Amino acid sequence: MLEHGIPYALNDRVRRLVAPNPGMMTGPGTNTYLLGKEAIAVLDPGPAIAEHIEAILKAGDGRIRWIICTHTHPDHSPAWQAVAEATGAEVLGALPADDRFQDDTFQPTQELQHNDLLETADFRLRAVHTPGHVSNHFCFFLEEEGMLFAGDHIMKDSTVVIVPPGGDMKAYVESLQLLLDYPLQSIAPGHGDLILEPRAEVAHLVEHRMARERKVLAGLQQLGCVDTDALVKVVYDDVDSSRHEWAKLSLAAHLIKLLQEGHVRRDDDQRWELLTPTT
Repeated sequence: MLEHGIPYALNDRVRRLVAPNPGMMTGPGTNTYLLGKEAIAVLDPGPAIAEHIEAILKAGDGRIRWIICTHTHPDHSPAWQAVAEATGAEVLGALPADDRFQDDTFQPTQELQHNDLLETADFRLRAVHTPGHVSNHFCFFLEEEGMLFAGDHIMKDSTVVIVPPGGDMKAYVESLQLLLDYPLQSIAPGHGDLILEPRAEVAHLVEHRMARERKVLAGLQQLGCVDTDALVKVVYDDVDSSRHEWAKLSLAAHLIKLLQEGHVRRDDDQRWELLTPTT
């Protein structure tokens, strides 16, 4: 159930609240998760929308002890402040990345590091640093359920836009591969419903990005020295042209990855050229 404002139990330890912020980039809305029974952690409090904050506090029923943010994009973290002021909860997360589209109000009481563990009477929640979508992105692994809270690292029925400079395609693919080291049973994304075949989904996403990278290389081989306005039409010919401005962001991330790996060069006019031939 992805109905706004109504807590939905995913298992004995986890409830989901969907924020009323549906859209092209947010799907049905941002998922806020409430973990635990007697002492509750709110994971991704979402946008600072009064009715959503009220729904979180009502569902928490005076038992909210922690607020946890996967990252600081404005659809995931801004409600932290109102919830913290109302509950006195400890705030866990990473400071905003130094790029666009960030919630600059976010001030964690504890700045997370990879493999940090929140252990309560009800659950053990492990922080997994997953840069790529943005540099300060964390996923969280609920050990008792094998459930990964994926924020914007993985989305249901969609791919994540990677926006340089905070977004990094090389880091993103490596972070996806890292998740296969965990005994995943399900993925609870920041947008959309549960993903019940997590390992297959992660493998699919890695292959999708690699297939797109192959199209980038083929496009450069076909077009020669070219800017992203022309290249996006070839590389994302399977995406409606109305979305090409967004696609250009992920295209830039692919090109930066290939630049780091020595496969392409960029000239002073911001045009891209293949250095190593494709086969």
